[in-house]
Amino acid sequence: MKSFANLAVAAALAANGALAHYIFQQLSVDATEYAPFEYIRQNSNYNSPVTELDSNDLRCNVGAQGATTETIDVKAGQAFTFTLDTPVYHQGPISLYMSKAPGAASEYDGSGEWFKIKDFAPDFSSGQAAWDMSGSYSYSIPSCIEDGEYLLRVQSLAIHNPYPSGTPQFYISCAQVKVSGGSGSYNPSTVLIPGAFKETDPGYTVNIYSNFNNYTVPGPEPMTC
Repeated sequence: MKSFANLAVAAALAANGALAHYIFQQLSVDATEYAPFEYIRQNSNYNSPVTELDSNDLRCNVGAQGATTETIDVKAGQAFTFTLDTPVYHQGPISLYMSKAPGAASEYDGSGEWFKIKDFAPDFSSGQAAWDMSGSYSYSIPSCIEDGEYLLRVQSLAIHNPYPSGTPQFYISCAQVKVSGGSGSYNPSTVLIPGAFKETDPGYTVNIYSNFNNYTVPGPEPMTC
């Protein structure tokens, strides 16, 4: 009986762990919401995270391919929203990145340079960290980028299991967008993925349960126009 009970508890914990995962599956532009994975590359690992810092899966997730994904026309300065299958469940920052494709976004593997456009970081104004753990995240295409086709990447870095006893988790999706109307005057700091995030980054190794009163989001600073 004891063995059976232990198995039941283990199964329940495993089920709860799976339910605690999530995926960015839907893109909206302005007030128009599109079908799941219509303009977002569909991954093959359900809603599981990527954990290896040297993996190419950090770009757009496991099995995410562009050939079967549509590319949406957007204007520089236009609002967009990423929506999840379930609200973010784990503490950690949300970041938005873009990478310009050399040609069609559907044929681009994300191996070029990436720049960050937005961080949703914790707010410490109340004396403790308040995370934006939402079901959707909105921002605008920067007005100063070049016209062309891009991967628009959203990332949730879950740091609820402190490193090194635990492993931070990356929940990632990429949309394919074709931008028009940009000024092309931007000059952002760029990184390669993988390579942008390291085991020595304070925002990766931090223990959010002990003396946690400031935070630096891993990766470059978000660009400004």
